[in-house]
Amino acid sequence: MSQNDLAITRESLYGTQAESSFAGVSSFMRRRYSRDLNGVDLAITGVPFDTATTHRPGTRFGPRGLRTASTGIAWARHWPWEFDPFDLLAAVDYGDCQFDSGQPQSVPGAIEAHADKILAHRCGMLTLGGDHFISYPLLKAHAKVHGPLSLVHFDAHTDTWPDPEVKRIEHGTMFYHAAREHLVNPARSIQVGMRTTNDDTMGFEVLDARQANTLQPAQIAERILARVGDNPVYLSFDIDCLDPAFAPGTGTPVSGGLSTFHALEILRALRGINIVGMDIVEVSPPYDHAEITALAGATIAMEMVCLYAWRHKLMFK
Repeated sequence: MSQNDLAITRESLYGTQAESSFAGVSSFMRRRYSRDLNGVDLAITGVPFDTATTHRPGTRFGPRGLRTASTGIAWARHWPWEFDPFDLLAAVDYGDCQFDSGQPQSVPGAIEAHADKILAHRCGMLTLGGDHFISYPLLKAHAKVHGPLSLVHFDAHTDTWPDPEVKRIEHGTMFYHAAREHLVNPARSIQVGMRTTNDDTMGFEVLDARQANTLQPAQIAERILARVGDNPVYLSFDIDCLDPAFAPGTGTPVSGGLSTFHALEILRALRGINIVGMDIVEVSPPYDHAEITALAGATIAMEMVCLYAWRHKLMFK
């Protein structure tokens, strides 16, 4: 082991090196902390925001928790993929979005501007939340670059409940607005794992928790891929898609969700999906136990990184 504190001492943006998981600066997967995006393929960034939470707060600590949990899986190539995504992607931890929490109405614009700055470098973006509201300004930024997106949304909640004319900062309505503003195309989008009542699907295909738990992962992936086709995809994973037995550290847990294994197998079967943006949200460390939720979230995030690397670096070779 030749180096430690790889988040600040790493010389190359590529590759995986082992560092003691219990020590050192805890960037996501030990990637270098950097605001220099020249030559970068993937920027990993945090949005420590939870003002939109409707039940238990604490997701403002999510980015830090996900980074810390990721140090335990950063020592080797991500299993079970046959390639190391960091051999293919120049990846950095871009740090966190800066905003004034004392002026909540300014936060959506700050998140959007933060994403705009990253996407202007034509690199991919993995965002660590934060509550699920953050997906709305992130979608606005991604839609500027890619046009209307296919949304692949894993969650216990549809997050498409109607909002009054005065738009609220709330984590249950942002996909209602995203659909109405044509940031996403519901006819080419799908939601997986839902188990709360909302009779208006707004045109999204919904695989509820009963279906998602009954179908095999490959069958679910087939449904997802058929729905989105080759459209640019924004993949948003709310950790409460998992059953509380597998993700206790979240703000609005709902019984009857997916197991961690089932969710990971679905993601792995999405190889080839045209993913252009992604987030993992609603990890709330104050309600976690033994980093169960944060570790699940970090592992899910790595599945997204592998999907991005496959599509953008290997698929067309």
